[in-house]
Amino acid sequence: MSALSEHNKMHESDASDTLSTNAEILPEVEKQPQQDVEQAVPVDKPAGPPPGAFDPRQNPDGGREAWLVVAGGFCCLFCSFGWINCIGVFQNYYETHQLSQYSGSTIAWIPSCEAFMMFVLGPVIGKIYDNYGPRWLLIVGTILHVFGLMMTSLSSELYQFILAQGICSAAGASMVFYPAMSTVSTWFFHKRAFAFGCMAAGSSLGGVIFPIMVAHLIPEVGFAWTMRICAFLILGLMIVANLTVRSRIPPFPKPVNLMEFITPLRELPFVLTTLGSFLFFFGMFLPINYIILQAGSLGMSSNLSQYLVSILNAASLFGRTLPGFIADKIGRFNTMIFMTFFTGIIVLALWIPAKANAPIIVFAALYGFGSGAFVSLAPAVVAQISDVRQIGVRTGTLFAIISFAALASNPVGGALVSDDNGKYIGLQVFCGVMACAGGVAMVGARLRLAGPSLRVKV
Repeated sequence: MSALSEHNKMHESDASDTLSTNAEILPEVEKQPQQDVEQAVPVDKPAGPPPGAFDPRQNPDGGREAWLVVAGGFCCLFCSFGWINCIGVFQNYYETHQLSQYSGSTIAWIPSCEAFMMFVLGPVIGKIYDNYGPRWLLIVGTILHVFGLMMTSLSSELYQFILAQGICSAAGASMVFYPAMSTVSTWFFHKRAFAFGCMAAGSSLGGVIFPIMVAHLIPEVGFAWTMRICAFLILGLMIVANLTVRSRIPPFPKPVNLMEFITPLRELPFVLTTLGSFLFFFGMFLPINYIILQAGSLGMSSNLSQYLVSILNAASLFGRTLPGFIADKIGRFNTMIFMTFFTGIIVLALWIPAKANAPIIVFAALYGFGSGAFVSLAPAVVAQISDVRQIGVRTGTLFAIISFAALASNPVGGALVSDDNGKYIGLQVFCGVMACAGGVAMVGARLRLAGPSLRVKV
């Protein structure tokens, strides 16, 4: 808490400094009875930043420009995270077609590289965003994403798929994803979680449309033209995003300072939030990537199983909007904790015993709802404990760390299935335990911020 006091003193001595972490949290916890909160924000001092400093509480929270940014962000997440959400379709297709000579664990490196590249570039992209704004990132990201998918349409070897789809396309998607997430934070404060949820719904819709497109177009026009059609759709939506996504804060170029990326890791709430996200990410992609194969092993027809990823992502549309709306009312950390435990319990209590078509479909829908909340709430909770002018770096730092969980997740899942002679029980237990462990870490972050009272909005 002394660090927060020093930070507030620094603001008082320099009016040009940015808003402190405490000013973000203050509106929701200033009335708490906890002694540590009262010590961090003395009642005889005015709340908020000094005159001239940027105050996120003055964000418009609506209006035509703000909602156009959300619409552009919707397109960004449709094309980036929405594309990543359909990796299970490609895992199933590659195992039975171009890469049938490889094991499932080896093929899993393609979607794992996609998820890894999507997030590991976060600190670099975040720093570029903080210095120069979203414009050039969106342009370069659009080019790389579309080019990578075009090259994927020409690929036939494992290394070609990894380079084109796993690295080039995913790097472009990363340059599209982060600017959208960071920009919305500059337009919303009280309705921030709801705005994030509306934007994140784009990833759900993309995760519904892309798997159905791929499944139906491949028999009609072949794999190569299927990838090209997907690339043209992404190009069209990204043109809209490039025209609408802009930050409310003018960019402020500063020299690269490695301490900017390390400093957040000295804050216990940020560390616990990152740890919880890391653990949750370790299991989050496993059902997305393996549910089609797992359902097929239980006898579900291929005509039905190919819709499971779309069902999962369709339910996540509601998981990314409704919890965001509720989070603005009862607290973002409170909602994140509930949804994280809900997801883990669904895996352990429903996916493991599911042996027929109906319970597997129900699990896909409920899992999509539960895990979908993470995408919209993770940036919201980071923004709540961060200086808004460092959103790019801090969000990027969190996602870069959890990208290593995404990289290892699918190969670990494939190895668990192989070691169990094609059974999925080990993968399912691992997924559920990781989600619940992530929830425990989030509880720790909440306790550090506001104490044990359940009635506090955090």
